Order: sequence, then structure tokens, then C-alpha cells
Amino acid sequence: MDVFYNPKGVGDILIFPVKEGDRLNTTFEKYGDIAKITDKESGDLLGYNIFHASSHFKLEEHGKITLTEELLNKIKELFKKNNLDDELDFDLSPKFVVGYVEEKTPHENADKLSVCQVNVGDETLQIVCGAPNVDAGQKVVVAKVGAAMPSGMKIKYAKLRGVASSGMICSAKELGLENAPKEKGILVLNESYDAGQPYNF
Repeated sequence: MDVFYNPKGVGDILIFPVKEGDRLNTTFEKYGDIAKITDKESGDLLGYNIFHASSHFKLEEHGKITLTEELLNKIKELFKKNNLDDELDFDLSPKFVVGYVEEKTPHENADKLSVCQVNVGDETLQIVCGAPNVDAGQKVVVAKVGAAMPSGMKIKYAKLRGVASSGMICSAKELGLENAPKEKGILVLNESYDAGQPYNF
């Protein structure tokens, strides 16, 4: 999960997005330096803007910042101080991890799709993959459910031609890597990677 801080472009504001919404259809409530942003019609929480951020947090990074447990705890303290009772229970586990393809079987309803069992360290995910080069025994990059791709696409649980898929095995192009090959296919990692370790790009 990411937050955003761009003091030169936006000002001294920590932007904490929770859910996508229509910017023209929002409303907000102020709690001290915190603006809680919700959807006018549904009431869904869209996020928070925290003003005078540098007076509340030590923010050494600019731009997109990975939300850590430490920063989240400081935000929780600020919420409490400003009588905002929202529970900030977010899954901060890495969303891009190394996976090990334990098994690959043909999709029962689609010739060009494979059903893969992928070990991501603490669990094995079933992922439907259309890449021609995917195979058992490979180390790959997995975007877990909840990941936001560089393109802006969010990874969700899905059924592809009737088969459940929990995540995506990524190509270099989908990860926005420089010099990504033009041919269709997933990024295959070398053996130095361990299943479950975060993949940073």
C-alpha cells in the first residue's frame, strides 16, 4: 500500500488513498490537519489528506512512499489526537513477491491458458496464466491480489474461463521494466531469488 508526498508539486500534504472514486463526487470532513474524503453518494471512504505533514512525520522520501508499519502507527496516533476514530487496519504485506511455479496444467476451457500452482512463501496460489513460456520449476514475479500495477490496473480475485485465479504472474513489460522484451512472455528470474521474498522494481 502506498501513500504520496510531493511538497514541491502539491504542498506539505500526505495523500493517503484508500479507494478510487470520482473526484467530482466527493465530500470531506476536517479533523484538525486531517481531511477525511468520502464518496457523496455511497459514503465509501476514498482516503485522507494530512496537511502540514512535515510537522507530524519525518518524511525523507518524496513521491510514492510504501506505507510501513512505523508510519501507519504514527498516522494512527495523529488520528487519535484529532479525535478521528477510524480504524486503519490495512494489509501492509508486500504485493509483488517472488513465486515458485510448482505445477502447471492445461486450462480445461482454453487452449492458450495454463493453470499454475505458485508457492509465494507463506501460501500456494492458483494463478491462471496466458504466457507461452510459463513452466513448472520457474522463479517468477507474482502480483498478489491488491497489487496496483504500473499501468494503474488493480489485481483482484478473478475467474478466467471458469477457473479461479488469485494474482498474476508478471512480464517485464507489465512491471514497467526498462528494456522489456517485445515478445509475449513472463519474466523468469534466476535461482538466487527465494519464494516469498518481496520483489522491488
